[in-house]
Amino acid sequence: MNDALPTDPAALLSGTAPTVFRLNGQFLEVSEKLARPVGLTAAWWQVLGAVLREPLPVVEIARAMGITRQSVQRIADLLVDKGLAEYRPNPAHARAKLMAPTTAGREAVARILPGHRALAERLAQELGIDGFQQAMSALQRLSEALEAIDQE
Repeated sequence: MNDALPTDPAALLSGTAPTVFRLNGQFLEVSEKLARPVGLTAAWWQVLGAVLREPLPVVEIARAMGITRQSVQRIADLLVDKGLAEYRPNPAHARAKLMAPTTAGREAVARILPGHRALAERLAQELGIDGFQQAMSALQRLSEALEAIDQE
């Protein structure tokens, strides 16, 4: 890590954006490696993961993931076709069905968890718990800041 970080906002953004893009690529790559052996893709895992706690409409999944509704809809339809998810009636909105994982979907995600746990432990060992917490906090704050200025 470079101790002489820039102080100019434009230089900070120019350094941050490529780092986040690279990090996104790294997360996608490792997620693919974890998901592939159980017959999922990283995107399928991400969408299934969004509805493990409670069924949600596609638009809410998309909002939480920061991607388009259409992208999530395509993945949701594939998951339903493969028997990993199902659509349920939505009492709050007649047309926007709720997506929920099936037993097969839950089992597929559960088979990823040992690899996920191992990766988390390796990252915690590399960063230290404090460093891992700081990284998570900084990324959350960056996301919140971008969302706040996007709404201005």
